[in-house]
Amino acid sequence: MSVEQRSANNAAGSSPKGSGLKKIVAASMVGTVVEWYEFFLYATAATLVFGKYFFPASGNELDGIIQAFLTYAVGFVARPLGGIVFGQIGDKLGRKPTLQLTIVIVGVATFLMGCLPGFADIGYLAPALLVALRFIQGFALGGEWGGAVLLVAEHSPNASRGFWSSWPQAAVPVGNLLATLVLFIMSTALSPEAFLGWGWRVAFWLSAVIVFVGYYIRTHVTEAPIFLEAKALVEKEQAVSYGVFEVVRKYPKGILQAMGLRFAENIMYYLVVSFAIVYLKSVHKYDTSSLLLALLIAHVIHFLVIPQVGRLVDSLGRKPVYLFGAIAGAAWPFFAFPMFDTRNAVVIVAAVTIGLCLHAFMYAGQPAIMAELFPTRMRYSGVSLGSQVTSIFAGSLAPLLATQWLKDTGSWVPTAIYLVVACAITTAAVLSLKETKGIALEEVDKADAVREGLLPAGSR
Repeated sequence: MSVEQRSANNAAGSSPKGSGLKKIVAASMVGTVVEWYEFFLYATAATLVFGKYFFPASGNELDGIIQAFLTYAVGFVARPLGGIVFGQIGDKLGRKPTLQLTIVIVGVATFLMGCLPGFADIGYLAPALLVALRFIQGFALGGEWGGAVLLVAEHSPNASRGFWSSWPQAAVPVGNLLATLVLFIMSTALSPEAFLGWGWRVAFWLSAVIVFVGYYIRTHVTEAPIFLEAKALVEKEQAVSYGVFEVVRKYPKGILQAMGLRFAENIMYYLVVSFAIVYLKSVHKYDTSSLLLALLIAHVIHFLVIPQVGRLVDSLGRKPVYLFGAIAGAAWPFFAFPMFDTRNAVVIVAAVTIGLCLHAFMYAGQPAIMAELFPTRMRYSGVSLGSQVTSIFAGSLAPLLATQWLKDTGSWVPTAIYLVVACAITTAAVLSLKETKGIALEEVDKADAVREGLLPAGSR
């Protein structure tokens, strides 16, 4: 019997149907919206506010933005540590309690950011406190993503895992949309002086309200049966372990493949949503409200596209969809930046929107692909580690490097070449994968059990 046939036989009994699955998807999405609202709020504020408010003036606007992006990168450095710690907790105690803890930590850190005095008030202590809170925020977020997508992936039917597990991914542009919307309202309703002085703080304080909503919803979900079975096996078989060190020892190839998948996707996203703002604002002097409005439109379309790409991942396969995203993503800067240079609002919105749509072809299938790389007993750790370590070398550096190259050369071409190289690396990672469309996660666990000597080879 083939893997896909066994997968179809297993699909019915292990996953909730109808409203049960939708409830799990909603719980995962709401928490993810909250946490990414807060994370991307920082990204947008770093571009528009923090360079002026938390750092001394140098006479060059890009210097302050570069310094703000350095503090932004701190959150990415903290994310792998969070992935290690919370991945271990999530594989041992469960996805649900881990997700409840991470959402509270991110919410407290973000609220406190809105309370910080600026450089003019306390000097270099201001950016120091900002960095500390950014580290805490990134640490918690490092454990959020893996748990949120796995909560859905492990409950999903085998034949539609790509679609259902793409919904937490779709929650990311919603979080970014909310962050952009709040800043857009504040920037248009207030004078530039008032917005820089206190208006931006409101967006950070609002996080306290939505954290309560996300936490409450996550108290009403249950662990997937496949996780409970894996947990019982680990407790029964003392020779079988779980967590970070076990996945590094047993599945290093899976971690490297996950890192390769993440590389171009993570770089491209932050070039589209962060560096595009820097380029348009510094080169073409576009006003803040217009830039935020362009992002609002693009985020809405991004949200709508991701689940549809998730359907393609289930129908066409994981690899062809991801390959299209990686190859097409490499072409994006070569037509997007000339579109930015037109200074036409419609053309600019189209360039940003196309970038996010191409990004969706890589992003939508990630949860399904990465969940299918690792057995349940170490899946949280493997997914979190592979995803979050990459962010140090990808998303954290992308807007920083691009801004520095823009300052040094006045050109977008180095950034375009950078994305091409990143997409080539991701293409190689996709080609190294086995196609896992329709596979049952029980089959992944069974193969792992055979490998550990708990089942004889060839067992069904």
